[in-house]
Amino acid sequence: MLGPASRRLPMVRRLMLSDFRSYRTLDLAVSGRLVAFVGENGAGKTNLLEAISLFTPGRGLRRVDLSEMVAQDGAGGFALSLTLTDEEGDERRLGTGIDPVMPGQIGARRCRIDGAVVSSASAFADHVRLVWLTPAFDGLFAGSAGDRRRFLDRLVLAVDPDHGARVNALERALRSRNRLLEEERPDEAWLEAVEREVAETGVAVAAARRETVARLAALIASTKDEASAFPWAHIALEGPIESELATAAAIDVEDTYRDWLRESRWRDRAAGRTLIGPQASDLVVHHGPKNIAASRASTGEQKALLVGLVLAHAQLLASMGGVAPLVLLDEVAAHLDPRRRAALFERLDRMGVQVFMTGADPLAFADMPASAQVFVVTPGVVAPYFPS
Repeated sequence: MLGPASRRLPMVRRLMLSDFRSYRTLDLAVSGRLVAFVGENGAGKTNLLEAISLFTPGRGLRRVDLSEMVAQDGAGGFALSLTLTDEEGDERRLGTGIDPVMPGQIGARRCRIDGAVVSSASAFADHVRLVWLTPAFDGLFAGSAGDRRRFLDRLVLAVDPDHGARVNALERALRSRNRLLEEERPDEAWLEAVEREVAETGVAVAAARRETVARLAALIASTKDEASAFPWAHIALEGPIESELATAAAIDVEDTYRDWLRESRWRDRAAGRTLIGPQASDLVVHHGPKNIAASRASTGEQKALLVGLVLAHAQLLASMGGVAPLVLLDEVAAHLDPRRRAALFERLDRMGVQVFMTGADPLAFADMPASAQVFVVTPGVVAPYFPS
């Protein structure tokens, strides 16, 4: 259930697509809190979740260029619209998309709220927050630290819509430093200025990640259930900047980081990249009940652990007040046994937020509550599912 601090519970009531992916046009009315899209692979189920995911900063759940989302035979752009209501009946219309331009070119992204143009997708955060899980995350625990940082940054972004801008600023500053270090005689003053920017943005990124991990870890610790079908996770953020932030003020850590950058110039020049900083940190996850690294758990256990972690994050957002999240779960039942599927639907129903899911088999959603909606998806078409 939503925590007492929650103020707004958005619900999607209408989703409209134009020239988006496999949909030339779609106008879908939604009434359920739990919504499932079922259909064969390639039918366009994930495209629907991706459309919703674009109502947040970034490139959506597939992390691809907007140009790849334009319908193949469309006019060269696309348009998306969400109609939201909250528990008091207030309605908001959010719109985004890219304008059609000359062949081979992509127009600028447009964002609107109730028809009025807003500066960016960050403005949507006042009305909707999003949490998602896709099959791309299935190898997260055994994958690279970079994959886990990107996963964590998505969690942070749902809490703090400005986090993406900070991460982008850090990446630009690091590229500038790396280019300067490639020069035979880099300008000392310019290098100092760039390293100051790296330190300031790097510490801000690390601090935001650290705060989200701390909040999430505290919530998991206070709600863990040893008998749950979704094992609780022990999570920690590892990195020298994060360690410094545990005992020192951010402004002092910036000074320390600048010293490290200055001392490591020749080593970083030889490596061709900056070796120390939040761009090298790692999110470390353990299977709590078994007290083993998540990477050592079975495939099914890793999936259950990941689902539990994402749902805990959604619960954190709901408990923080402001805007409760929408949850997008792509092919969520793929590695869950029937017991865990039933437990998932029961937990989602208790959370009280709106959830959109996809799957190939309608029977996988048979244990959802009667109030849930199931749609069958065929290429370009979405229709209510009626069991035979």
